[in-house]
Amino acid sequence: MTEPLLHLLGVSKRFGHFALRDAGFALPPGLMLGLIGPNGAGKTTLIKAILGLVRPDSGSIRFQGRDLLREGPALRHRIAHVPDEPRFTPGASLRTLKEVHATFHPAWDEARWRELMGEFGLEPRMVADRLSLGQRTRFALTLALSRAADLLVLDEPTTGLDPVFRRELLARLADTLDERRSILFSTHITSDLELRADLITLVRDGEVVFTTSQDDLRETWGVVKGGLELLEEQGQALFQGLRRNAHGFEGLTRDLEGARRRFQGRALVERASLEDILVLMGRRKSDAA
Repeated sequence: MTEPLLHLLGVSKRFGHFALRDAGFALPPGLMLGLIGPNGAGKTTLIKAILGLVRPDSGSIRFQGRDLLREGPALRHRIAHVPDEPRFTPGASLRTLKEVHATFHPAWDEARWRELMGEFGLEPRMVADRLSLGQRTRFALTLALSRAADLLVLDEPTTGLDPVFRRELLARLADTLDERRSILFSTHITSDLELRADLITLVRDGEVVFTTSQDDLRETWGVVKGGLELLEEQGQALFQGLRRNAHGFEGLTRDLEGARRRFQGRALVERASLEDILVLMGRRKSDAA
């Protein structure tokens, strides 16, 4: 079995009233993993732990088979990161920012950077703090994609980008995957992940609820919509997530075919989208009843 490029196991971290508890997932080489969950679920804490911005209280993080917590400085040049709101030195041109960035990365590809700048509609003489959020994100992407990094960590990278560019970017990112490169992609825009992600990890209340393939989600997860009398008759144990209203219920199940047989036309049963899963299962446990 191929060793994961990135492997988190039992990662825990406490901040005041919030705690990340025994979180873990494995990202094999050559795949894109989508990280989803509501605000405050723990996604950013996981990303910061990978990047060395916070140190876990316990657990392990391995990158390319090595201890990332212990050998971070020697390994993190192989990890590129694009934050949700890129910030750069006020008054600095994109050319100057690139030159500083490139000095820290021996594998810097200047030709690639110039190509991406042109394709992304940016010019080296532009000043960073005069750019829109979308333009700053595009520039951050040019830096990340010109480093030949083995792991690309994207934290809400499509925020502020128009739908056409988002789709083009996702296709470009998918093309960068090979036998040694992987992508960790955190986003609230679940339709982006449905287009390209191979694996999905859901985080809720500081815990990793599951990591599974897109194929598994499509084949086994479903949404049931029906009247409250069906819910009382069949019980709530069928559902991984549940929402009631005055007219009926909406429930998330991991047994799509079983739900179709059980309800036999008395309720609407359809495949679950990532948005369905995030809405119905991503809610806090205390809110799920």
